[in-house]
Amino acid sequence: MRNEYLLGFDVGSSSVKASLVEVESGKCVASAFYPETEAPIIAHKTGWAEQDPLMWWENAKRSLKKIMTEANVKGEEIKAIGISYQMHGLVCVDKNQQPLRPAIIWCDSRAVPYGEKAFKDLGEETCLGQLLNSPGNFTAAKLAWVKENEPEVFEKIDKIMLPGDFLAMKLSGTASTTVSGLSEGMFWNFKEKKVASFLMDYYGFDSDIIPTILPTFSCQGKVSVAAAAETGLAAGTPITYRAGDQPNNALSLNVFNPGEIASTAGTSGVVYGVLGQVQYDPKSRVNTFAHVNHSDEQTRLGVLLCINGTGILNAWMRRNIAPEGIGYAAMNDLAAQVPIGSDGLSVIPFGNGAERVLVNKEIGCSVHGINFLKHDKAHLVRAAQEGIVFSFCYGMEIMQQMGMNITKIHAGKANMFLSPLFRDTLAGVSGATIELYDTDGSVGAAKGAGIGAGIYKDHNEAFATLEKLQVIAPNEHDRSAYLNAYALWKERLGLLI
Repeated sequence: MRNEYLLGFDVGSSSVKASLVEVESGKCVASAFYPETEAPIIAHKTGWAEQDPLMWWENAKRSLKKIMTEANVKGEEIKAIGISYQMHGLVCVDKNQQPLRPAIIWCDSRAVPYGEKAFKDLGEETCLGQLLNSPGNFTAAKLAWVKENEPEVFEKIDKIMLPGDFLAMKLSGTASTTVSGLSEGMFWNFKEKKVASFLMDYYGFDSDIIPTILPTFSCQGKVSVAAAAETGLAAGTPITYRAGDQPNNALSLNVFNPGEIASTAGTSGVVYGVLGQVQYDPKSRVNTFAHVNHSDEQTRLGVLLCINGTGILNAWMRRNIAPEGIGYAAMNDLAAQVPIGSDGLSVIPFGNGAERVLVNKEIGCSVHGINFLKHDKAHLVRAAQEGIVFSFCYGMEIMQQMGMNITKIHAGKANMFLSPLFRDTLAGVSGATIELYDTDGSVGAAKGAGIGAGIYKDHNEAFATLEKLQVIAPNEHDRSAYLNAYALWKERLGLLI
């Protein structure tokens, strides 16, 4: 009897990763990403960021070929396909399903004025009450930029889609999207539970440009004969799951229910929590989208907090402050020599552009309370990590004000979560227990496909083999020291905003 497998793709801005998961064991048997160096991002002007969608397709095929060869897996052994993708991008295709221009990706900021004008013209209460966000710099605003600045392109658009929708279309030959995807693009009206016609009308978009809307877990198309010939997959293999990278990261960590939190802490950091009722932040400091298991019958919203100045600050400290040649583990040891609160030293970590949690203010990174007779490199390194944690907790307070009870944080054991100091501080300030797991986005997408195909009866079965690596509980003995340091940090932040 042949083994059966699930295939997951993760379409990032730096590479496309593919993973094969064996159905029976739930284990990943092969993973690969392409390119092995970062994929190019086109930036014709400051603030622009574009990529060729066909590059994602080529990279997906190369990654797939590598894992099928490595695991000696045949196309007919793959029973379902799941897709995770970089959020908020815009892909425009014509009637022949050919891209009309490069995709405008998540980190492109050209559409900010278009979103801000819509927010003002339509009314903040209307936008927040129905979209749960400001139109901001999301997909709909990016399309408005194309309409005004490239009318000849806009006139030829047959369908618009997100990066994951494009990959699904290349595999299946059919264009479709999801409610979760539409919500991240500001195309979904949560109040009326349909496409946001008021925003479409405001921007002058025809409803026909929205592809067929399908459930996140469902048969979203089948591998076409043409795609089978290109990829080695079997024609008819179903695509049964797709989601943006942050909802998918939460899925990968088995975060589905209200109050559960998924977090990442790479160059930038994300806290993504699940909310059980329709709610929004009146200042739009966090974003609210449909989670992977949201439906008309069951409200499951993902509240996304993003902190730009996370691992990038720690890396800056390593290059410029820590002793030369030191690694991150040694930096952690150095910082651990300093007491909680860094002897009154605070670092405000917002040095990587405007921060949404600060209502899009750009206040820069700053150091407060330096005493020349007391503080040294170790204090700065510790205060930087504490400052990153405090920024997370500052945003989590907004999520709590929206009704989220945060008691547990799920994260992959990677990046800043490798630091004991970072983990202990986060648990100490938030009061939440941190659980670290071994997983990634493409593996999560594969398991999502298993749920969507009915191979797994539910997410509990799909993630029964998810390996818990470590549990960090709050240290009640040190709780007051953490909270005092956080209070001082917030006081100093308040003077800047």
